[in-house]
Amino acid sequence: MVSADVARNIVGIIGNVISFGLFLSPVPTFWRIYKAKGVEEFEPDPYLATLMNCLLWFFYGLPIVHPNSTLVLTINGIGLVIEGAYIIIFIIYAAKNTRWKMLGVLALEAAFVAAVVAGVLLGAHTHEKRSMIVGILCVIFGSIMYASPLTIMGKVIRTKSVEYMPFFLSLVNFLNGCCWMGYALIKFDIYITIPNALGTIFGLIQLILYFYYYRSTPKKGKNVELPTVLTKNAVTSGNVSVTIEN
Repeated sequence: MVSADVARNIVGIIGNVISFGLFLSPVPTFWRIYKAKGVEEFEPDPYLATLMNCLLWFFYGLPIVHPNSTLVLTINGIGLVIEGAYIIIFIIYAAKNTRWKMLGVLALEAAFVAAVVAGVLLGAHTHEKRSMIVGILCVIFGSIMYASPLTIMGKVIRTKSVEYMPFFLSLVNFLNGCCWMGYALIKFDIYITIPNALGTIFGLIQLILYFYYYRSTPKKGKNVELPTVLTKNAVTSGNVSVTIEN
């Protein structure tokens, strides 16, 4: 029979793979931003919230805070690098006011994390106390990260369009919440359970919204060249471009 520790490690490895997929899921969005040289109607909130979440979970997984949390440490270290790259791209192509807003939020996040690190290391001298303090913060900001797509969900409901809520991101968000909630329940960790339970719920809501509004989303047209119809008054011939809806 598989022990709880072995089962937890297996689920944790699967969780790492899914989380890696979650971190990579916005790649098509940022490729679109790069090609358009603008952020269009995309919002930076999920990426700023995820960066903050990764910072705190990375700190939580360090041996000086919560020993034997290698899987938590590694995936959030990878997440920091990936989310940092997304935010840099977003800042480059965002409008000036959005750019300054993002830089202000990043400055606040950096100051907050520095204060947390200093306060925990200097004020709490046992793993239990450090884990509790950082764990509570992880619950709060993990919940914010999973709730950050609420702005996008509101836009989906208002516009009846899922154009700016990618399906793959919603799906992986849901699977990620399910997997890490299972990881936390095998050897109960309240700090991992709460935000990932919320992630599962919000991910499910996103998927429901996606399937409900998918048909009402305007389809992008494509240009097709058709030959012109020649009449007796035609002097020249050529091609005419028309748009055919998918």
